[in-house]
Amino acid sequence: MAMETENKKLDEHTVTKGVRKVFSSPSLGYYIIVKDPSGILGCLMITYEWSDWRNGLFWWIQSVYVKKEYRRKGVFRKMYNFIHGKAISDKKCTGIRLYVENNNSVAQNVYNNLGMVETHYKLFEKDFNK
Repeated sequence: MAMETENKKLDEHTVTKGVRKVFSSPSLGYYIIVKDPSGILGCLMITYEWSDWRNGLFWWIQSVYVKKEYRRKGVFRKMYNFIHGKAISDKKCTGIRLYVENNNSVAQNVYNNLGMVETHYKLFEKDFNK
């Protein structure tokens, strides 16, 4: 997934441990999948960020993936609409956020078409795994 979308090779052992950690620690987040009889079509992960300014949680959409042959067929929209419905009904949720590669205009258009807007924030990090 990361190789295809961001040209990044991930360490399989680390990723496997990370996925298992989410399954064993629901406070970290959860996964959504869309499947049909042929198998999994797409998935994403939701994690949480506390906002003191809003006294609530932002739900972060992460690790989005839709199989190539199912893109532009409503798979992401289905996942987003499901998450949006859950978020709206959760009094602790103050909004939904995600980050996207600067040059991924296709994904950015999808997010805009779903009613998400680009913020005025830039993302900075210090990655301790590099």
